[in-house]
Amino acid sequence: MKSSVFLTRVVLRNYKSIGGCDVRLHPLTYLIGTNGSGKSNFLDALHLVRDALLGSLDNALNERGGLAEVRRRSSGHPTHFGVRLEFVLPNDGRDAYFAFNVGALKKGGYEVQNEECGIGKKGKGPYYSVERGVLKKSSEDTFPAITSDRLALVAVSGMSAFRPVFDALVSMGFYNLNPKLMRDLQKPQDGRLLKPVGENIASVIGHLERNAPGQIKVIEEYLQTVVPMVHGFERKAVGPMETLEFRQEMAGSLHPWRFLAQSMSDGTLRALGVLAALFQSNQDFSPTVVGIEEPETALHPAASAALRDALTRASSNVQIIVTSHSPDLLDDSDIDPESLLAVVSEGGETKIARLDSASRKAMRERLFSAGELLRLNQLAPDPEVLQDQERNQPDLFGSIRE
Repeated sequence: MKSSVFLTRVVLRNYKSIGGCDVRLHPLTYLIGTNGSGKSNFLDALHLVRDALLGSLDNALNERGGLAEVRRRSSGHPTHFGVRLEFVLPNDGRDAYFAFNVGALKKGGYEVQNEECGIGKKGKGPYYSVERGVLKKSSEDTFPAITSDRLALVAVSGMSAFRPVFDALVSMGFYNLNPKLMRDLQKPQDGRLLKPVGENIASVIGHLERNAPGQIKVIEEYLQTVVPMVHGFERKAVGPMETLEFRQEMAGSLHPWRFLAQSMSDGTLRALGVLAALFQSNQDFSPTVVGIEEPETALHPAASAALRDALTRASSNVQIIVTSHSPDLLDDSDIDPESLLAVVSEGGETKIARLDSASRKAMRERLFSAGELLRLNQLAPDPEVLQDQERNQPDLFGSIRE
């Protein structure tokens, strides 16, 4: 069976509160830590890559307050941040990587100091290396014009050699759902990929109704488990706008009553948004990664088992990354300890690594579930891994590591 893993390795340096991290990802990866530990910053770094490719690096930085807010603040005053992603191209299974660092210039400016992209083994597949807007190496005979204030991958996305990398990276989806925007009437939009706060949820449901009715049925089944009164939903046009209409069981009525999204609770809308994000894959389009901020928010603890089952089921088709600090969500002895990354903040710096050996052993031997360890405050990153990362900071650039 083909693995759903797209991102195999993520290396970050000086991104917001993250001084440095080097982690491997699984079909389903949980980032576990307290509020303020920096879990969201890990997902946001991946989201920035997508935003910078789909729009522009300038907009991606400005939406986050500018370079000064994105690069890590510390006594060392780092003037740059860097990202390296290693992944498997979904169409042909080739290994690839994309890496860049962005540095500050005088008067608030910035530049892409270095950028690299490579597919396959070193020297065997397409690659390029750019330094401050100047091409240094490339496998291709021709290369488009590039500038130091934009990622070169945007310019080379028109080349068949690098188009698969671009398409795969912009097909990542990241979610921090906002019930208020999901509740409002929405303009019809592209419904292939759910937008970050759910502002096109009606278009996504409409797209699935046309292209993947089986996925709609799966979402309805999970939603009814989480919100038993809700029997279904569908896209509904309201003049030039659109919204969702829910069918809800009412005591004494032979037929379900119908309610527009404006009448539904935050918990119901968030649950639908999470499920739509997880099961939006269809024959027309499939995201490469789905990252969700605290999917358990606004849900009753009793719904945790259904949510966990939905996360596991979805991860067989698409790579899932979730942030959480919910013991209820993790209360399952079948959770693989290798799928958990512990996130802590020490002296204002976020550190991320796999669980320490004692926690992994306790979970493998089924002495404790991850949820029980979290309640006991015993989910901590492996100190040996953190020490190794500090001693041997991983290089952002170079060929794919084994």
